[in-house]
Amino acid sequence: MSPSQVDTFRDLLTSERERIVNAIASFHDDNHRNRDDEVGELGGVGADTASTTFDRELDEGLEEGAQQTLVQIDRALARLDDGTYGTCERCGKQIAEERLQARPWATLCIDDQRLAGRG
Repeated sequence: MSPSQVDTFRDLLTSERERIVNAIASFHDDNHRNRDDEVGELGGVGADTASTTFDRELDEGLEEGAQQTLVQIDRALARLDDGTYGTCERCGKQIAEERLQARPWATLCIDDQRLAGRG
């Protein structure tokens, strides 16, 4: 991988990392506000309570996914530093640049990703 490609992917990963960190912070702010609202509405029952619970669980699931992606991005940045970025962790072949453009934290080439059953 050329130095300019490394810089391009570092910029992509850093930008995506910043976006996800901001999204996680937003989840925390929203959850805090929602819990404050719930305390004010303790007398509420039925659909309102169920809706609030559903929204909280959805946000928690989204936050968990964002945290996992953040870990993957940090691993990709470390691979950039150690020179292994863009190499499939399973077969050792180069990951297609188009795949890295779409998912810069990818660790598997598209063939091995399909075999892993994760898309």
